[in-house]
Parts: sequence; structure tokens; C-alpha cells
Amino acid sequence: MHTSGSISPWDDFPVHQSSEYVRHPATSDRNFYDRYYFNLHPCASEYFAVFGLGQYPNLGTTDAYLAVTRGDDHLVVRASKPLTDRSDISVGPIRIEVVEPLRRLRVIVEPDRPAGSRLAMDVTWTSPVDPFEEPRQYLRARGTVMFDTQRFAQLGRWEGTLTVDGTDIAVTPDVCGGARDRSWGVRPVGERQPDGIRQTIPALAGMWNYMPADFGDHWLIYLCHEEPDGNRTMQTGMRVWTDPDRPRDLLGRPEWTHDTISGTRLLSGSRITFGDAPGGPITVAAEPLCTNFISIGAGYGVEPDWRHGMWQGEDLVEQARSYKVSEIRSLGQYGVVDSVARFTYDDPARGPQEGYGLYEHGFFGPFPKLGLTDRGDLFG
Repeated sequence: MHTSGSISPWDDFPVHQSSEYVRHPATSDRNFYDRYYFNLHPCASEYFAVFGLGQYPNLGTTDAYLAVTRGDDHLVVRASKPLTDRSDISVGPIRIEVVEPLRRLRVIVEPDRPAGSRLAMDVTWTSPVDPFEEPRQYLRARGTVMFDTQRFAQLGRWEGTLTVDGTDIAVTPDVCGGARDRSWGVRPVGERQPDGIRQTIPALAGMWNYMPADFGDHWLIYLCHEEPDGNRTMQTGMRVWTDPDRPRDLLGRPEWTHDTISGTRLLSGSRITFGDAPGGPITVAAEPLCTNFISIGAGYGVEPDWRHGMWQGEDLVEQARSYKVSEIRSLGQYGVVDSVARFTYDDPARGPQEGYGLYEHGFFGPFPKLGLTDRGDLFG
């Protein structure tokens, strides 16, 4: 359904947040966005799928992607179209269905769209408990608001089918887990803007870590953005029990130790310590198993021709891309890097714990604590 002017189907629902029609955000900032993010993994190194959909009302566009890493293959399906109806959460072959808000969502990627696509998917995600609220992110650089975002996140289990190169991979909840988030607000999107006075400052400077892990009866969430001078603009340490009647545990300030890979901006593992965890300090060890360089092909900013929110034209655009991980690693390491990882720790009261989840990191510009002195530097 398409309507003229400002009216859209959402305006028939009592969801307005300002005097504007839903089609028009309360802010006129070009960088306003509203996005879904998902990942799917078999708690092993076999493959790692990352997918999402975003709307950019002030840029007039919406786009979506599926990126799957399997062996040395990094396969992508992506699509973009003009944004006319914000209640339509589909772009070309990629569609999201909110089956039960905050509990069940279905994601479909149609086969053979476009011609030559090596991917298809029909999976449903279910979570046993409500999502957790993350701290609001607010960053201002040389007078300009770069980030003003809100996000909630959630872990769950997947069921359905992922198809790669014509082979159906069974996705079953006893094996396949993943995290998802919903975020909205202001962050750099669309065509790249001139840096001006900020030309020596990355949009998100320093170290970014995000690691939500599923341990069966509980989740552990670690998040940290640390600037080059050591200041932390965001940090989270939380344990969420899958028993909805059990209170969530705040774990206090997280302290990180990373194992770097020489000659790269990549990590081979980490240990995160929560000294104030209820019941006694815990140290969580993370071991990445399969890495998805989402900055390549999926729109996370490294490639100049396809960025989230970039205008691709008046018509629907559908593209399939195939890369080799060994060939994109050197460029992909400068963006956000997502891996599925094994997480382990010793609980003082319950003994050894093992879980799996997202191991996300990025190092942007200099980060002296790990020996990075400029935006092109690599670990020694």
C-alpha cells in the first residue's frame, strides 16, 4: 500500500511521538535510522550468518542484507529501495515478520533473488525472556552529535532452514542460537559526509567490544567503548537469567585483557573480568570460532558503493556478492568484526560454565593501550 504526501498506514495506529506524521522523525538529522540486527550460529565453527534491515527516513531509503561466512566463502545478498511505508519491513528478497513482539520473529530470504544468489533462508527466532536495555550512546565530536542511539538486545534460539549453494542446512533450536538487537537514533549513515574539522577523528574512536553469550539458563552481556585516552563512554556487565522471575545481576565494571594477532587489528581471544559479580569475581574467557567480516558487502562502511542508508536509485536494487575471507581480511579488519565464540568461566557457586555467542570487536584510529598509534597502525 502506498499513500501520497506524508500519510502512511502507520498513521492509523496511536504510535505518534510528536506532531509529525510517522513517516517524518521528530529530528531532521539526516543520520536518523531505525534498524534490526540478527546473528545465527550452530555453536561451532561451521558457519556464521549475520543479517539485518534498516530504515533511514530522512534519506528516503531502506536496505537489508544477509552475510554468511562458511569456510573461506563470505557470501552476501543485499537489497535497497526507496522508503515509502515504514510499516513495510521488507526489501526485495529479504523480509522480517514480527510474529510476537519481543518474543518471536521470522526472517525470510527468497531463493534465486537476484539471479546468481548462493543464499536463501527461512528461520524463526524465539526468546524465553524480555530483552535487556543497553545504555544510551551519546557521542559529540568537535561540535557535532555523531551518535545518539538507543538499543535493546536479546538472545534466543533459531529454527528453520539456511540454504547455501543449493544445500539446505537444518537450523534447529537445540543447536542454533544467536543474538538480535533493535536500535534507533542518530549515527553516521548514507553517503559519506565531508569530515571538515573532524578529519582526523574517527566517528567512533578507540576500542569497541560487544559480547552477549548464551549459557543455557543465563546470558552474560559485556559491552565496552573505550576511547584512545582510556575514557569509557559506554560499559555494561550483566547476567540475565532465562527464568523470568529471577532478578538480573549487575556485574559491575568490566576489565578486559585481549590477545592480539600480530600484523592485524584482530583478536585471537579475550578474558573479561567482573570483579563485583554477585557471589564472587568471575573471569570469562572468549575463543572466536568463525569470523564474519560484516564491513565487507553488508554495508557497514568500508566499501564506498554500498553503505547503510546510501541512495541506490528510484528502483529496487538487488545484489549478490561472493568474496573469499582470505582476500577481504586485510580490509575487513578495519571495520566492525563479528565472530561466533565459545565462552567459559568458573562460577564460584556453580562450577564451570560454557556458552556460545557473539564476539564483536573493532579498533578505530589510534588505541595506545594495545600499541596502535594511528588509524592505519597494526598490532605488533
